[in-house]
Amino acid sequence: MKIVVLDGYCLNPGDLDWAAFEQLGELTVYDRTPANLTIERSKDADVLLTNKTVLNAENMSQMLNLKYVGVLATGYNVVDLDYAASRGIMVTNIPAYSTASVAQMVFAHILNITNSVEHHSQLVHNGAWSGSIDFCFWDRLQVELAGKTIGLVGLGNTGMATARIALAFGMKVIAVTTKKNLPYGIKSVSYSDLWQQSDIISLHCPLSADTRNLVNASTIAQMKPTAIVINTGRGPLIDERALADALNTGRIAAAAVDVLSTEPPAADNPLLSARNCQITPHIAWATREARQRLMGIAFANLKAFADGTPVNVVN
Repeated sequence: MKIVVLDGYCLNPGDLDWAAFEQLGELTVYDRTPANLTIERSKDADVLLTNKTVLNAENMSQMLNLKYVGVLATGYNVVDLDYAASRGIMVTNIPAYSTASVAQMVFAHILNITNSVEHHSQLVHNGAWSGSIDFCFWDRLQVELAGKTIGLVGLGNTGMATARIALAFGMKVIAVTTKKNLPYGIKSVSYSDLWQQSDIISLHCPLSADTRNLVNASTIAQMKPTAIVINTGRGPLIDERALADALNTGRIAAAAVDVLSTEPPAADNPLLSARNCQITPHIAWATREARQRLMGIAFANLKAFADGTPVNVVN
């Protein structure tokens, strides 16, 4: 079995090991594959592993040996599932590998905003504390999370993990969810109630026609002026221009995003210059532990396929 990893660098920039896959066949790993090299590198492969390299009907039609595509992520929109199914090519994904890491990033952003951790540390390094006449100082309001309300849009694995952390901080947790019989401490509410009641809003829903630009000028207008918006889900859940305008005019207090509508972002993305906007470069998933888990599941998926007992099939 010839196995080709098309874009392995983000998963494994050098601190993990692909060796397990060599048990299953001849392995070739590319850090990145530009579109014009996809066919050349894949044409003889039985198995392709891809994260963001697009596999569509046009290029897969020239991969005559292809039997299996393993997506190295939870989302699988990079693969034409219908074409793959028509050819009998199995496609699998990696569910729930980064739940704890993404929930951790939500609170890394929340804590950095509410305590201005990075800001005050930089002031200290710049000499502000050494020159202070008092034993302590702050120039931004310090905010306690206990008693505050966090509104979660979506209560899947990551939303629920975020809820558990919030409850541990003594926060009130409300959520827009279709789930029934919610755990103690989590209250199901409507969208309008969530926008209006939340001190912090965190997005954990899939991207769909209904959720695209979910945070927009109209929904922002319903939020508290002290509200904080967090997005570790999908970039297009937010109308970025509307959010930037709200931040720049002080309509809401702050935002933190780990995902943007286009990645890498264009230089003129309005959030890059928006006031009180923290942006991390899509790294909530990227702890070593989560990446190791992802690689382990990817191997298990492929081994299950080779053994005739496939799992995590999406087509």
